[in-house]
Amino acid sequence: MIQRIRFGYGTNGLTDLRLDDALGMLADLGYDGVGLTLDHMHLDPLAPDLATRTRHIARRLDALGLAVTVETGARYVLDPRHKHGPSLLDPDPERRALRTGLLTRAVQVAADLGAHAVHCFSGITPDGTDPDTAWQRLADTLGPLADLAARDGVPLAVEPEPGHLLATLADFHRLRSALGSPESLGLTLDIGHCLVVEPEPPADCVRAAAPWLRHVQIEDMRPGVHEHLPFGDGEIDFPPVLDALAATGYQGLTVVELPRHSHAGPDFAERSLAFLRAAAPQAAVRLPVPGGTP
Repeated sequence: MIQRIRFGYGTNGLTDLRLDDALGMLADLGYDGVGLTLDHMHLDPLAPDLATRTRHIARRLDALGLAVTVETGARYVLDPRHKHGPSLLDPDPERRALRTGLLTRAVQVAADLGAHAVHCFSGITPDGTDPDTAWQRLADTLGPLADLAARDGVPLAVEPEPGHLLATLADFHRLRSALGSPESLGLTLDIGHCLVVEPEPPADCVRAAAPWLRHVQIEDMRPGVHEHLPFGDGEIDFPPVLDALAATGYQGLTVVELPRHSHAGPDFAERSLAFLRAAAPQAAVRLPVPGGTP
């Protein structure tokens, strides 16, 4: 059975826009949802009155008919000097606690927004840390977070990230097994990353990941090079990928991930949706109504 693919766009590629403006633009373009990165320029997870601000965004999303996934890949939200720092693997337990605190807030925000999932990642193994210690730290920090996510009814979606401890689908299964395969621990699959770190083509990765898919990110990429590219600038053959995704029954968002293209975010948002609609099987997309609202 072909499942309609619901496309979203990541706010980390719209950082030059106010969040209200970004959400309105995505709705006007015909997106089904948004990948909302918690960061200082949008929904700052560390600023006062987070619950009040979250309620405002929830009302805005509802009025616009946009679904949402909460993403936690902000570069400097916790540490202004170290990209994505601190991580869940940091040798200092107090710094690891900063990351777990952010993810705890993200789960609460996601629950309050009615989000489909909370995205997260492992981080890079610190210098001087052996792999077994790194894996133990990851399990020790994500285990309680998975329990919290289960309590709040929001899946935790771990992303295999090139260069990180958890970099591949096989690594995801290693973590899941170590935690006893909790239902609340799912997978974020970044389609471009498949071309960088996986031995199988991206469409095969989609099929292999299907039972655990809770969030999907999408962009173009070149083999072995971790650089998020606009569609058509890389080497991914998208129709087979989208065919595979539509056939999985996945019901979450498929979010365009172009964090280095915010300078022209509105243009890339419009072009990306047109590209994806053209590449997807017709039965799997909501097409715009000529002369009317998409």
